[in-house]
Amino acid sequence: MKKYSKIYIVFVITLIMLLFLGSIGKTAEQAVTLEYWMWDPILRTKTESLIEAFEKTHPEIKINLTTMEPSDYWVKMRIMASTKKLPDVFNMSSGYLEEWSEAGFLFDITDYVNSQLTSEDYLDLFKAGSELASTDKVYAVPFGLGLTVLYYNKDMFDEVGLDYPTSSWDWNDFLNAAIKLTKDTNNDGKIDQWGFWSYGRYAHVDSWIFRNSGSLIDRSNMKFAPDANAVKVMQFLDKLISMYHVAPMPKDMAGVRQQDIFPRGLAAMWVDGAWNIENNRIIASSDMNWGISEVPLGPNGDANSAYGWSDFIVMSSETKYPNEAWEFVKFASGVGLSLDMFMAGKVPSYKPLAFSDEFVDKTKQPAEMGLLLEIAGKTMYNSFTKGWSEWRGYGAAETMGLNGLLDAVFNGEMTLDEALGKAKTNVDQVLDRLYK
Repeated sequence: MKKYSKIYIVFVITLIMLLFLGSIGKTAEQAVTLEYWMWDPILRTKTESLIEAFEKTHPEIKINLTTMEPSDYWVKMRIMASTKKLPDVFNMSSGYLEEWSEAGFLFDITDYVNSQLTSEDYLDLFKAGSELASTDKVYAVPFGLGLTVLYYNKDMFDEVGLDYPTSSWDWNDFLNAAIKLTKDTNNDGKIDQWGFWSYGRYAHVDSWIFRNSGSLIDRSNMKFAPDANAVKVMQFLDKLISMYHVAPMPKDMAGVRQQDIFPRGLAAMWVDGAWNIENNRIIASSDMNWGISEVPLGPNGDANSAYGWSDFIVMSSETKYPNEAWEFVKFASGVGLSLDMFMAGKVPSYKPLAFSDEFVDKTKQPAEMGLLLEIAGKTMYNSFTKGWSEWRGYGAAETMGLNGLLDAVFNGEMTLDEALGKAKTNVDQVLDRLYK
């Protein structure tokens, strides 16, 4: 009897072990593997840590990560889209959201968002994910916001006895300061310290346009049609160079990276993306004191307006695992993020991270980091359309886009009217091709 009892016990134990091992094998066989592509190789290690944390709480889901340089990313992604081989989850630019959603490349996540996310947890969640796609449907969840600011050199302001810029500054305040800050320090007849620095780039120009309630595109018929408020901005920026002589011609700064002009002390003020905070910290000398303020409000501007956009994470419409992909999208745009995954000055879309003490780090310059959260709470505007990178002149088509044409104006090579006439032809060719 005892002999049979021992055999029975061994049999039961063996059976349990086999069932246990079988369940492990079964779990491994049933695990879903998702492909995730992103455009920033510098963040690969940090993203791998995010993935590791996700997989610990979601053992049934595995993430295969691919990173590549931004210049290669969109070339490869377009090839993948055309062959219906897009990764399950990938990063998406505001500039391409309309094009890609309309082409059917993106998964409609409206139901997921409405049932599982709240705008109380995300900055600009619903507006950014739907309005840029020209539909009420939501195709994207933001993970970071790009905003623009006015950079200013506090030491230069102190030297001439000027108060620092504030959110109530208008164009007159700005111009008066720029005049006082423009100096020939060694009396050789050449300007050594410019009051301002600007050229035709989107963040330099469009920041002013939307702070003056202007627009570049007539969206009722998708034509290039700068309104009076936008034209007034471009005239003002041109006069800063040609009439008031408080800013250099772009060609006079050839040989210096545009983002290095301010931190190297060549200009007292500069309007560009807040993401340049990181470069300023690297390039500026340790004894240079600088800060940020809102872009000055134009004469027709709305104080609650700002120029900005989101970077998104999206799901492919071809994914075979939408529920699993959605779980990763939620994690990678929210609780899975950490501040060291953001370039300084890029605002996390996830509010618990954005409004943390760590984000508003007063031990580093600028001391006004909290201002970015105020700007992020305003109504965001931008000029993104299908083909934006082509007509705006950012990238390979720069010479035919608005960027290059405005540079020609600022360099004194053509009038603004001539440039806008050429832009009308060039931009409408792009828009006509894409909005038939």
